[in-house]
Amino acid sequence: GCARHWDGLTCWPSATFGEVVKIPCPRFFEEFTSFLQRNCTQEEYWSEPFPPYTIACGFDEGSSKGPEDQKSYYSAFWRVYTAGYAASVTSLITALIVFAAFRKFHCTRNYIHMHLFVSFILRAVAVFTKDAVLFADETMDHCLMSTVACKAAVAFFQFSILANFFWLLIEGIYLQTLLLLTFVSNKKFVWWFIFTGWGAPTAVMFAWVLTRIHQQNTGCWDDDENGVVLWIIKGPILLTVLINFIIFINVIRILVHKLKSQEGGGSHSSHFVRLAKSTLLLIPLFGVHYIVFAFFPESTGLEARLYIELGLGSFQGFVVALLYCFSNAEVQTELKKQLCKWQHQEYLTFTHKHGALSRETSPVNYVTQLSLLDKISPKRRSSVLQDGATTV
Repeated sequence: GCARHWDGLTCWPSATFGEVVKIPCPRFFEEFTSFLQRNCTQEEYWSEPFPPYTIACGFDEGSSKGPEDQKSYYSAFWRVYTAGYAASVTSLITALIVFAAFRKFHCTRNYIHMHLFVSFILRAVAVFTKDAVLFADETMDHCLMSTVACKAAVAFFQFSILANFFWLLIEGIYLQTLLLLTFVSNKKFVWWFIFTGWGAPTAVMFAWVLTRIHQQNTGCWDDDENGVVLWIIKGPILLTVLINFIIFINVIRILVHKLKSQEGGGSHSSHFVRLAKSTLLLIPLFGVHYIVFAFFPESTGLEARLYIELGLGSFQGFVVALLYCFSNAEVQTELKKQLCKWQHQEYLTFTHKHGALSRETSPVNYVTQLSLLDKISPKRRSSVLQDGATTV
């Protein structure tokens, strides 16, 4: 018969002589006709796929784009999202350093921001790790690839996405808590936030891994999933997005009520409004697209998914760092103060060194030193004693 075969796009399972194998198109193609077929010939060679990929898997007939052009397209897209994640990681690490370095920023609000930053950093690292493990070697036979390393890379990727959505939910919950409770003990809630933000994704991933092992332990766990396995990940994410959307509506209602009643005036209200602007922008920005695609098959709207989830999604970490750190007036003021302090210290150091050097090279200094030497010189002392004896 014919051995299992990887043709660069699809894994064809082993077949006996004369058997016709029927498989769906790869999920990275927009599908019109959903199945491809190959025949195990008498010479024990695979026949060419029929219908061809260009027809079965949704290529435009009037287009000259073939598999090589498609590969070039995805390669260019890879460069875009790699640059996006690199920019996000750089800005997020910088924001973490700023919040950690200044004691003024050590508060519950910024601790939550820092955990959100870490979740985005993990997401970028997970994408780089997954690419390195699964797609670094173009000659790799994906039919035979089912290692612990590649499964761990995919599981880590799924965990980072879960953590992202849960920490965005924590941001929304914290904002509503501040608006509803005037006097709230921040320390009382911070550990619950941390436990939920990291504990819930860990529990979901544990359930997903166990289900994968016992029900669908195929490939590198990056293939199409059945309904139960798929919704173990998709269900909690969709739930967080829906809860955040409810918080989004409720926070707007509370803010409008407070502004009308003039109850929360002053700097405290201004602080809430600044936090609300950032969080209310993030909730629809990072959640709406997931609701749009959640109830459709993975192959539906694939090009739009790529642009939103990888192209634009790779810059989400940069947007988060910009909103919560770099555009924050308090952070800008503190950084300016620190910069002025460093400049003043540099000026004082330079002035001190320059002044010391000037005193050492001054002619007046030379005269003073000669006078001191003349006073303490033994010859000078003996001559003074001799003059005194002669006078006597």
